[in-house]
Amino acid sequence: GGGFGNQSPDFGALIPLRTAEQRVLGREEIDNISVRVAPDASMERAMVDIERVLRRQHKLVPGAANDFSIVDRREFLDTQQEAQQTFTMLLASIAGVSLIVGGIGIMNIMLVSVTERTREIGIRMALGATRFSIMLQFLVESVTLCFLGGALGILLGTVAARTLSRFAGWEVFVSPESVGLAAAFSIGVGLFFGIMPARRAARLDPIEALRYE
Repeated sequence: GGGFGNQSPDFGALIPLRTAEQRVLGREEIDNISVRVAPDASMERAMVDIERVLRRQHKLVPGAANDFSIVDRREFLDTQQEAQQTFTMLLASIAGVSLIVGGIGIMNIMLVSVTERTREIGIRMALGATRFSIMLQFLVESVTLCFLGGALGILLGTVAARTLSRFAGWEVFVSPESVGLAAAFSIGVGLFFGIMPARRAARLDPIEALRYE
């Protein structure tokens, strides 16, 4: 079953109050009380009623400060959700920066490749290769590099997640959707950052390319 925070009802037991006081706790004081409010009831009204009952039980005079505290667990849940959203945004930002840096690296590699293979491009054009086929060739190479890098990243990430799950005791699940999304992003990065080198290769003058040393 589920529980609040890191507590799970699977690791607890419900026993009578008197039994707990006499045989487990050894005292009659109660540290905390958990109250479940009906779904159609007002939480604010319930907290006011609980405060009134506790003040009467503690025999507090009007105007005296409470010697107890009432906590709405929804505040903890909201704080936890905000922390998760912040952490998710942080991871997304890191992933975005990594994609941009990786894409720029791929683009630089392809630009260097175009420069080093200028004569090869000129020979292919002289033998009848079209500008589209030249551009397609470098686009395919760029996508292939990014896809291989993405596949390696998916493999390393899965291994790291499994290792962390084994040593930390956390339950980790790598969904097929996340793997497919990562692969799609890798292909998209290859296409986006491979366009400029591919277009530069396709626009080379065959005569100048053949003269390139």
